[in-house]
Amino acid sequence: MDWILIYILIGIVVGFIAGMLGIGGGTTLVPLLVFVFTAEGFNSDKIIHLALGTTITSIIFTSISSVKAHHSRGVVRWDIFRKGTPSLILGTLLGTFVADILNSISLAIFFVAFVYLTSIQLFFDSKKTIRRNLPGITGICITGFFIGAISSLVGAGGGVLSIPLMVLCGIPIIQAVGTSAALGFPIALAGSAGYLYHGLGEPLLPPLSVGYIYIPALIGITIGTFFTVPIGASMAHRMPANYLKKIFAILLFFLATRMAWEFLS
Repeated sequence: MDWILIYILIGIVVGFIAGMLGIGGGTTLVPLLVFVFTAEGFNSDKIIHLALGTTITSIIFTSISSVKAHHSRGVVRWDIFRKGTPSLILGTLLGTFVADILNSISLAIFFVAFVYLTSIQLFFDSKKTIRRNLPGITGICITGFFIGAISSLVGAGGGVLSIPLMVLCGIPIIQAVGTSAALGFPIALAGSAGYLYHGLGEPLLPPLSVGYIYIPALIGITIGTFFTVPIGASMAHRMPANYLKKIFAILLFFLATRMAWEFLS
């Protein structure tokens, strides 16, 4: 029960971030789960795989709540969702295959580098646009494929990539946040299926795991996010998120540093 309460608390924090910024919370959740799994004494060879699989599965529930809140305010671009979903799924499934053949150190290096870049991008967020319109269907499909692949490798819902790209293409930030929440759902579905499949029969995983998904953590996180995702989404419509983004960027930087120290020392 003590660990379940910790997972619920983590879900409360991550849920607010996911609702507010539309980035799924994966970049925050993965390092937190790595710390908790390490404290629980799980085998270090598969800890990051377990954290990635559990995180991307939790985004299924996070994105449902977030999409409902943003859709009710009419800020989800469903045209982008329809065009990008097939390639997102393909890229995500490929990413889970790559993750399965990488060892924990390689995955940790990739994840830490990605989070460092994400924190820098969020802190020095630019509102400039490079074009007025979105690319055509081919451009959206290619972009979606790479977003899905990278997202599955870092346990994210794709928002850290899709939101800046949509803003650069002239999509208002609030629509980018709402659309990103919707795009996170197919990424999470495909990612959870991939991590579940590749982890089946893995002998180094703890009890109560289904593939690379740790059920007690998933339950606790889902309970926590259920309460705070709608609150975060509501806040996104009522206040500028610029200062919160900078604070979050600093938090990500320190989490990545702590995770790098954990794995590489």
